[in-house]
Amino acid sequence: MSLVASVLMNQAAAIQSQVSTSVLKSNLDAQKSAVETLLGGAQQTLSLGNVGAGVGGNLNISA
Repeated sequence: MSLVASVLMNQAAAIQSQVSTSVLKSNLDAQKSAVETLLGGAQQTLSLGNVGAGVGGNLNISA
């Protein structure tokens, strides 16, 4: 009987490991998507040729 219980516990542990791996992969994919979204916006080239004087200059962030 203990052998059967041991086999069932091993199967349950294997299933739990598969589920946790799947959830971890899903979380990592979501984080990757968020980072790519943020970095994608920074990689776009911005044209400042048609803006007024002083736009795009220094920014005072101390306030």
